[in-house]
Amino acid sequence: MTAIPRFTGDAHPYGGGDPYADYRTADFPFTRYANLADRRLGAGVIAANDEFFAQRENLLVPERAAFDPEHFGHKGKIMDGWETRRRRGAGADHPWPAAEDHDWALVRLGAPGVVRGIVVDTAHFRGNYPQAVSVEGTCVEGSPSPEELLGDDVKWTTLVPRTAVGGHAANGFEVAAEQRFTHLRVNQHPDGGIARLRVHGEVVPDPGWLAALGTFDVVALENGGRVEDASDLFYSPAGNTIQPGRSRKMDDGWETRRRRDQGHDWIRYRLAGQAQIRALEIDTAYLKGNSAGWASVSVQDGEDGDWREILPRTRLQPDTNHRFVLPSPAVGTHARVDIFPDGGISRLRLYGSLTDEATAHLTARHQELGG
Repeated sequence: MTAIPRFTGDAHPYGGGDPYADYRTADFPFTRYANLADRRLGAGVIAANDEFFAQRENLLVPERAAFDPEHFGHKGKIMDGWETRRRRGAGADHPWPAAEDHDWALVRLGAPGVVRGIVVDTAHFRGNYPQAVSVEGTCVEGSPSPEELLGDDVKWTTLVPRTAVGGHAANGFEVAAEQRFTHLRVNQHPDGGIARLRVHGEVVPDPGWLAALGTFDVVALENGGRVEDASDLFYSPAGNTIQPGRSRKMDDGWETRRRRDQGHDWIRYRLAGQAQIRALEIDTAYLKGNSAGWASVSVQDGEDGDWREILPRTRLQPDTNHRFVLPSPAVGTHARVDIFPDGGISRLRLYGSLTDEATAHLTARHQELGG
């Protein structure tokens, strides 16, 4: 396994030009997993002990942090991130913070699941980033208040131990805890600023909720579906196609580069479990001059099963939601959408229900992970 790069120390003071020119980053292998702290899934920063200079909610903004060197307010420099005031010691004889002093923020994950890796991004915090960070996780069902989460009866598991980080850098941490988490506590030691937080992992839905729904979208990210591979990710991630809700703009879907050959593009998905699919939707919202011309959908039952077409190649209209009822349920664990010849779709919905075998497997895994 490739070692995760580590960044420490101050970045150079901003000297003008592109502020990302000297940004320190790396390709982290765990980023292939979905971001469980995505606002589109319902994630939120529900509390913080201090946000004097910059608001805690900035941590989950989907776009990368922006920097305006002339942007000042009554409290000082306005940063695109979460920034606390400078901590001080007990008195003149010891003006420095104590070793245990730290600031914290509580994050509700948009989709509970197993965390595989975390990125604590200190972009533009060059000399005002925390000396170190740590991250803890817990599993509390329902909608607990910050006071309830901070109660003595809540058990927190360390995901990232106290670790030195670097300024103006993407600080990545691989996580090994094989548990299901609903909330995180992000700590910065002793104070400072963090621009963005990304929590990559596998969604583990509540089987009781899915059973109550009966028929639901078996490929949706929030229900445990995920993208396994795609032919082209030039303009936007394939994972956008299984996000909640309808697309709100063109780059909120999946769009490929223009093909100059006789091939076609595709996305392969793993479903929430073995499912009986009864209906499907292919949405091209906001894709007007660049939507796919035609699309087909196939399913596979098991890793070694044959692919079976459930929707033959069908003409798509731009900026349109297309609905199809299948003549009989299609059983599968994986799905693939093929678009011809290129272009994009904004959403794929596969409506059905889990088989008894899949329900039993999901229930057992949910219990094993502490859900």
